[in-house]
Order: sequence, then C-alpha cells, then structure tokens
Amino acid sequence: MTGIDVMVVGLTGQTGAGKSTVSKVFEKNGFAVINADMISRLVVEKGSKCLEEISDIFGKQILNPDGTMNRKALGNIVFTDRTKLETLNTIIHPYITSEILKQIKEYSDNGQKLILLDAPTLFESRADDFCEIIISVIADPELREYRIITRDGLTVKQARDRMDSQFDAEFFADHSDYIIENNDSLDNVYCISKEVSDKIKYYYNHIRPATAYA
Repeated sequence: MTGIDVMVVGLTGQTGAGKSTVSKVFEKNGFAVINADMISRLVVEKGSKCLEEISDIFGKQILNPDGTMNRKALGNIVFTDRTKLETLNTIIHPYITSEILKQIKEYSDNGQKLILLDAPTLFESRADDFCEIIISVIADPELREYRIITRDGLTVKQARDRMDSQFDAEFFADHSDYIIENNDSLDNVYCISKEVSDKIKYYYNHIRPATAYA
C-alpha cells in the first residue's frame, strides 16, 4: 500500500488519554502527522456523499439547520448503541481510509518518509493494516473521564458512554508495539514520547534499511 521507503507509525489509544500531546512531540521530532480526526470532519462536510449516507441511515436529526453535521446529536445516538456505532463506522471508515492513503502519498512524493498516523479508531477502521509500528496511549479511567468532561463539555454519562464504546487497556497492550501511560505530569509523558520517537527514528535510519531489502 505504501512505498518501502515510507514508514507509517500508527498512534491511537483511549479517549482522554492525552494522545494529542504525544502527537505534538512526534511532529516536533520530525514526523509528518496525519490527523484522522480532522479527516473524519473533512469527509462529512456539508454536501459530502459521506454525510448524505449517514443522514439517510440515522435521519435528519443528525443535521444542523444549515445542513452541517450535528456531532453531538449523532454521538448521543451511536455511543449508547454498539450496533449503531458499527453501522456508522461501516459508512465513514472507507472515506477516511481513502483520504489517509492520499495524504500518505502526498507526503511521500514531497520527500517526507516518516509519517505518524494519529487515529482514535485505528483498529476499528483497519488502518492498522498499513502501519509498520503502533503506539497506544492509555490512562486511568478516572483521569480520562475528567479530561473528556473538561475538554468536550460533556456530562459524566456522556463521557462514560464514549469510554465504554472503546477497547479496553488490555486490548491496546496486546495490539501495540509501544504503550505510553499518561497518568503523570506533562513533562513525564513528553519525555517518554520523545524517547519512543527517537527509538523509531533510529530504527528507520539504521536498522530498517537492512531488513527491508533482506
């Protein structure tokens, strides 16, 4: 799917764990960053084919009066019903994957070969299939709940619904090459993220060339 000289690193994890902080460290350390959450907003812009398909399934109540997506209304539907969440993912993930692959190619064509794919639903969308290394960020439930409520202005129930809709920490541990626990200070997670990004850069520059063509 991607050229042998390109290495895509997947960054995922639990909501409220602090993934964006890790992403910023990698970007500062020379990685091109593809933000799947931003892509998910792009593919459902007003008038898009994807948004039309979603509204056909979930009804016009997920649209604002101006025709844009009402993300909170849609969230209230899908985060309390796993079947409906899976239906939404079936619709939106192919659009997201297509845009991700397009951006990977654009970065590669411009000479950027180390790419971080920041994707909350990395496994659900099967985007992990084209990631060579996977990093997951996890944190204690109480801390994540506080961060989600503070960040998104949600109720406790809404925050817990979002948390419960995701995989647990054990799943991320079993399916990742690196786990970053973000229960401590910002300085601590920064140092850990810098160490991991340095290791991956070293692997890409000094070890991977020999194994890639073996």
